[in-house]
Amino acid sequence: MNTPNIEAITTLGALKAAGYQSKSVKEELRFNLIQKLKNRDRIFDGIIGYDNTVIPDVERAILSRHNIILLGLRGQAKTRLARLMVHLLDEYIPVVKGSELNDDPLHPISRHAKDLIAEMGNDTPVEWLHRNDRYTEKLATPDVTVADLIGDVDPIKAANLRLPYSDERVIHFGLVPRSHRGIFVINELPDLQARIQVSLFNILQEGDIQIRGFKVRMPLDIQFVFTANPEDYTNRGSIVTPLKDRIESQILTHYPPTAEISRAITEQEAHLAPEQQKGVKFYDLAKDLIEQIAFEARKSELVDSKSGVSARLTISAMENLASAAERRMLINNEQSTHVRVGDFWGVIPSITGKIELVYEGEQEGPFIVAQNLIGKAIRTLFTRYFPNPEEGKRKKQRNIYQPVIDWFSQGQDLNLYNDLSNNHYARTLSSIAGLAELADKYYPQVSASEKLFLMEFVLHGLAEFSLLGKSPVQAGFAFKDLLNSMFNMDTAATQDDEDF
Repeated sequence: MNTPNIEAITTLGALKAAGYQSKSVKEELRFNLIQKLKNRDRIFDGIIGYDNTVIPDVERAILSRHNIILLGLRGQAKTRLARLMVHLLDEYIPVVKGSELNDDPLHPISRHAKDLIAEMGNDTPVEWLHRNDRYTEKLATPDVTVADLIGDVDPIKAANLRLPYSDERVIHFGLVPRSHRGIFVINELPDLQARIQVSLFNILQEGDIQIRGFKVRMPLDIQFVFTANPEDYTNRGSIVTPLKDRIESQILTHYPPTAEISRAITEQEAHLAPEQQKGVKFYDLAKDLIEQIAFEARKSELVDSKSGVSARLTISAMENLASAAERRMLINNEQSTHVRVGDFWGVIPSITGKIELVYEGEQEGPFIVAQNLIGKAIRTLFTRYFPNPEEGKRKKQRNIYQPVIDWFSQGQDLNLYNDLSNNHYARTLSSIAGLAELADKYYPQVSASEKLFLMEFVLHGLAEFSLLGKSPVQAGFAFKDLLNSMFNMDTAATQDDEDF
């Protein structure tokens, strides 16, 4: 019975007459997955980068009717994967009306449902539960109790019903029994206290629960999905071994293996305002720089690799980058603009809150580490867009960047402020001899605004390769000849010593 007439079926007798056949939630997930696989439907829509790794593992687990634990670092779409499993449930299932445990009218498990069916028979009222109401999610925290998950004796219910505490009807059921015939997700399982984890043993294996001495035999029908960070990362707790043993499939998640996949995730998840989408132009190089920051962070010796670098870093970075350009556009009363390399200064708050530093990184400070990560990202991508300056040195070839370097070595410098208007920005960059010609040589087909972005990128890239001096100034950067910059720094340091 694929799509029952839920408006016509309102009693147990009508349900039986319609030929409805019950399925366990795991069989239901398995059946619907099989149909989608046969039809080549996309099952986990919006999940990018897992097509050949995590998603096949999840599908195999569902086909095997397994409970699942998704193990991986933060920002790896574990919770989203669990939530998307709802779409593999039937759209509606029948339940005994008024049942707090979503009792199947054909196979009731609660005392309330059994008594009602015994009393009313085929006239027992039936209602229909949508699949979205069959998903329960709980974040594991140290204050979660057995009563929250499993249940407890309710003295108020006992008083109202005038029943002794020994009567099953005085029990107030927790989240797990109330998730009967649905999907129950516990996020960050290691944060759950060990004694609370123990309370899940019998539910996973035998299907019974015990509340305050009551051994209530209930064949709970639940698809469990757990998420956790690797045990060697979290210092807050771990998964007790017997519980892990009862979870049949452990699936490892991962970060995007390539910048292209990472960029697709960022573009999908970043929420830009309509005004930003209309007025702020992004170039591929800017988007690649955002992703490269995360890749540099994941391999940096200053960042705790066990903690991971969430995909939320690049998502927040893209949003902040758009806002930095939009702010400048508003200040200058312009209708449109494009992102600049200098706008990445506005991305720093997206980095500092998303990385955990090791001791050496803490000594440097999160702000300096974020600056360094941006610099390393620029250096890495520079050689993909322009010739490697170091290769020319080794091969003793003519330095194609020499005209630009010479312009600075003649005593000239450049202050490139973040909030320059579009026209002022263009005039400032165009004043540097050889810079426009360099962009024209390698990217003759780009627009005028993208050419300016590439010209600025060359300045930052040469600074990262120690061919120019670069130092932050108020609301921007100052570019100078490297030797003059070093000399000025030494002079300033000497002056400071004399003052001292």
